[in-house]
Amino acid sequence: MLFIKDQSGDYQPAPKEIIFTEANRLSSSQLRRGVYINSSDAAKAAIQNKLSNHEYEMFACLFLDTAHRLLSFKEMFKGSVNCATVHPREVVKEALRLNAAAVVLAHNHPSGETVPSLQDIELTRKLKKILKVIDVTVLDHLVIGDDIASMADLGHMS
Repeated sequence: MLFIKDQSGDYQPAPKEIIFTEANRLSSSQLRRGVYINSSDAAKAAIQNKLSNHEYEMFACLFLDTAHRLLSFKEMFKGSVNCATVHPREVVKEALRLNAAAVVLAHNHPSGETVPSLQDIELTRKLKKILKVIDVTVLDHLVIGDDIASMADLGHMS
């Protein structure tokens, strides 16, 4: 629970809007250029608040350099309540523009469910194959809902 001081000096529970604003401010510090993303836990911490509050699917990427330091976080594609169309060529263009060596894929499930769908697994395989051609490694694909599932931790990245 977050409390804020009112005009009379008393502490009151913070409204939802202030909580979300503060969460975004804190998560932005985890998304600054140069932050190391060296595990699924680090990736989860970096983007958890960025994708968890959307009422529609959002597909995003953490683009990393050769030492797995953050180059950029990009929300790439906005979808509907249960799907987002991902255009691999746009992911490739952004990876090349940033001179990325690795990427962590992420998207949310507005339903709160974090089990990767068959479409999620197939998209991950497709993006891994395409990005490998330009020497960009897909390290993980995170599914954000009520919790966060790492497809690497679940064994879907091999």
